[in-house]
Amino acid sequence: MLIARQKRKENIVEYILYMWQVEDLIRAHQFDMARIRENIVDKFDSKNEEREEIAGWYENLILMMERENVRKSGHLQINRNQVNDLYEFHLLVMKSGQFPQYDMHFRQAKPFIDEFSAKAGGAGENDVETSLNALYGVLLLKLKGEEVTPGTLASVKMFSQFLAHLAHYYKQYESGKLEL
Repeated sequence: MLIARQKRKENIVEYILYMWQVEDLIRAHQFDMARIRENIVDKFDSKNEEREEIAGWYENLILMMERENVRKSGHLQINRNQVNDLYEFHLLVMKSGQFPQYDMHFRQAKPFIDEFSAKAGGAGENDVETSLNALYGVLLLKLKGEEVTPGTLASVKMFSQFLAHLAHYYKQYESGKLEL
């Protein structure tokens, strides 16, 4: 919760990837709040009240995942909404024509996005979600200690650059420093 809150303020892309990781952590702990408390919540160097708040956050996420039937796979609606909002913002930025460097990064990433989507059988509903899925997939491979090919790393670099610019503009837009 603390990390999620901070990431949401600083970088929407990192926030989304973090929340996907939290969903998978809950699944890995088999929705067992006692295990989550022991392995995650109790590891926080926080006061008891803050740890209880964190535990409550995990409990709420568990309830939401159960209600939304994403126990085995998929993402919570609140996380899907964030991805959709980010995609809508991407469309606004592209339509505005105000950011040639952003446009360049997206156009450079686009062939890699299309290639990843084709290889993964449509790994997202739009270019932003596909890029996020690719980054998250590589993160999971690295966490498992599996090899990531140089070609995949090159593609991920393109996705990362595109999403980094998108996150930067999104933060400016949310804070009122950018108008489209």
